[in-house]
Amino acid sequence: MKDILRVDVRPSVARGFAVLVVLMSVLKSVRSRQGFGSRRGEQGYSLLEVLIVLAIIALIATFVGPRLFAQLDRSKATAARIQIQSFMSALETVRLDLGRYPTQAEGLTLLVGAPNGDEAEQGAWRGPYIDASVPLDPWGGAYIYTAAPGPDERPNIISYGADRKAGGTGAALDIAATPAG
Repeated sequence: MKDILRVDVRPSVARGFAVLVVLMSVLKSVRSRQGFGSRRGEQGYSLLEVLIVLAIIALIATFVGPRLFAQLDRSKATAARIQIQSFMSALETVRLDLGRYPTQAEGLTLLVGAPNGDEAEQGAWRGPYIDASVPLDPWGGAYIYTAAPGPDERPNIISYGADRKAGGTGAALDIAATPAG
């Protein structure tokens, strides 16, 4: 999956750079043959030549830019999936230590802090189960924890994606530990 999501823009940039170098040499040779914009002892490029080069750079950027932004969206979705898998692994460890998953009220904070109340559970808690505090999803929203509906079922963790609302498509697609249904 890692190979599918990777977009290598280096060939495009290298080709664009090569075109730029060739164009600059062509402009330089045309200048020297025709005396275009050049007097004895004067070096450098004319404003027209610089504008042509800038237009070419802008053209290359229009092809490379959308690819980079699409890759960024895919990277954020992948990071959210990996983070949710990490939470689920940590929740399994909590279940092994405490004999249960966190309640809806405890949520993901039980991964970083001991449960309140029962001293037996506080003694059994071997956390923290994740480093530092519970992070936000890649879009800056909180992960949504839904407690397990029954003793033999698993909880769910959801990231609402770029739009931070339930549902959505593309970058706004919800990412969950368990499929919706």
